[in-house]
Amino acid sequence: MTPLNDEKLHQIRDERREQIKAAAIQVFARKGIISAKMSLIAETAGISNGLLYHYFKSKDELFTSLVQEAMAETEAAMRSVYDMPGTPIEKIRALTAEILDESGAPYFMLIHQARTSDGVPEKVKQLLGQYSMDTFIDMLLPLFQEGQQNGELAKEDPRELIACFLSVLSGIMVINGTEDYRIPKVDMLMRLIVTPVS
Repeated sequence: MTPLNDEKLHQIRDERREQIKAAAIQVFARKGIISAKMSLIAETAGISNGLLYHYFKSKDELFTSLVQEAMAETEAAMRSVYDMPGTPIEKIRALTAEILDESGAPYFMLIHQARTSDGVPEKVKQLLGQYSMDTFIDMLLPLFQEGQQNGELAKEDPRELIACFLSVLSGIMVINGTEDYRIPKVDMLMRLIVTPVS
């Protein structure tokens, strides 16, 4: 039997780490940080408690790592809207569809738990301060202003328009998954921000 080479060991460690993070996102999204237990995360990941603590020394470290990653991915997604083809309204429609995609729901709920739960580590509070609603409004402002200039978007205060739209999307994601709830179609949501037809 040949020993595993360093590259293979590194790959196994990376895969195990991803397995733990995927399980932790599910647990934290459902339970928040206070009710989530490391033993439940280990059980969800299908590993022992000891192995979990080999990768993450504490629940706070794991939670902080996940929130940091989720916020960075959210920022990247918001910034990537400028690389998409099409008019401002087409870019906003594509971003909206991406935000409402079911696969992102646990990440969204993780961030929601981080913003609303008690017992959140201080480092997470600092991260959330860096990624406030104003941060995302600033990122999207040039796109919305361009859409207003070419007549696609409503002629409201652009910052208020973005805040309203992001708040609606946030509300949808929070109640997503509850019984008898259906995510609205993207085109229906777009009516909130488009120029009214006269």
